[in-house]
Amino acid sequence: MRFLAAAALLVPALPAPALAQELGARTASPEAMAARMNQASPEEEMRALAAAAAAHPLGTAENPVRVGGPEGERAYLGHLRCGDGSAPRIGARREAGVGAFGSVVSAFEVACGDSSRSIVFDMYHEEHVETRAPAGFALVR
Repeated sequence: MRFLAAAALLVPALPAPALAQELGARTASPEAMAARMNQASPEEEMRALAAAAAAHPLGTAENPVRVGGPEGERAYLGHLRCGDGSAPRIGARREAGVGAFGSVVSAFEVACGDSSRSIVFDMYHEEHVETRAPAGFALVR
């Protein structure tokens, strides 16, 4: 019991909020809240994000290769060819942060001859089929 009393003396009093609001009080009208929301449809928003990403090289975090799941990553890498037409050596998959579309992206180290680079993938695009290859590579179908 003494411990609880001593602990209560050591805990500073919590400051009162500067503006006490009644619990459940409305902070903004529904119209004001709707005006702050993005009015674009998901399809329009995706088109805008893809257009912004297109300003960057394909295969970077700013413009990741969009595929459908880990199977899409493997399929894309299976079709990827080096500049000389040979199949590249593919390294291990690693996480690469958050990409241009707001989702976690992954990267693979891809080597052709003596040079290598990372190719970044966003695997949350089941509906998208990427037909382009990053600079210096080609896709065979």
